[in-house]
Amino acid sequence: MFATAADTGGFAHPYIDARFGEPRKVGLMALKLGVHTGQQDVELDELRRLWRYIDGNGWDFISIWDHFYEAPPIDGTHPAFEAIAAMTLLAAETEHVRIGCHVFCMNYRNPALLAKSLMTIDHASHGRVEAGLGAGWHVQEHAGYGYTFPSVKERLDRLEEGIQIIGGMFSQDRTTFSGEYYRAEEATLFPRPVQSPIPIVVGGRGEKRTLRIAAQYANGWNVPYINVEEFERLNGVLDEWCDRVDRDPSDLERSVNLHMLMGANEADAARVLEERATTFTRGGALSGSPQQAIETLKRYEESGAQRVSIAIRPPIEWDALQAFVEEVMPAVRAG
Repeated sequence: MFATAADTGGFAHPYIDARFGEPRKVGLMALKLGVHTGQQDVELDELRRLWRYIDGNGWDFISIWDHFYEAPPIDGTHPAFEAIAAMTLLAAETEHVRIGCHVFCMNYRNPALLAKSLMTIDHASHGRVEAGLGAGWHVQEHAGYGYTFPSVKERLDRLEEGIQIIGGMFSQDRTTFSGEYYRAEEATLFPRPVQSPIPIVVGGRGEKRTLRIAAQYANGWNVPYINVEEFERLNGVLDEWCDRVDRDPSDLERSVNLHMLMGANEADAARVLEERATTFTRGGALSGSPQQAIETLKRYEESGAQRVSIAIRPPIEWDALQAFVEEVMPAVRAG
């Protein structure tokens, strides 16, 4: 069980009071807008240019991902940059947006070491980090890099143990934990994070374990690439889990990632859809004209989303991004 040096009692939500910037309750603030920038099939300098553009044009959030190989899997030969190093660079390249990873695979790093890395990035960003955590799914990169790929149950057990260590280290001076897979003995995290504590986001759509873990231990929940009806349904399941673990559902921020298939105009949208349809139209997507994108975003907001991130895949559609800034962003934030 989770414990401190002074208190060896059971876990009792010691670190679920963090927020994503300013405190918020559902419905009290405009929809937050982010960009999910998977660091794959792109030159690092082009990715840095994209981050600077996002940071300077009114978005709220930038995320990366945690993969060693390309995703979806092909043959392991596509260029892909490592997440901790990339997130540190992201912190240095930006000044305004909050930054995160959707999501760090718990199998790839000792959780106490991951907490130390994220604390360092929190300082590099002057307190703009959130910690996205998940159970992992990419079989090929597990095998290629020498990690065992355990059962779903074990991966979720590891996530639940690891999140307690990371959350404890974010919120207190010393953390002791003894689990089946991870241990920490009077683990310290100095200097302390800039944020008190760093917010934790659990990513995934599993109804029995993932959403329960989010409700019990996290500050936020993120889910990728699902349509609005499924998002609304899962959001309701998360509310039920909050009730079961005696958590105020409005304290848990909800976010979703959508494939970016919007065009700068209707003709451009048709081209984008034709070129990218086979790979990126599965699941939730932001497609069509800027006006159609506005309508889609408002539907997700009405279904409980507090932040929506558009997922950018190279080649980057710069004209569409500019149309998003000039047309979509003001309309969504106007309510």
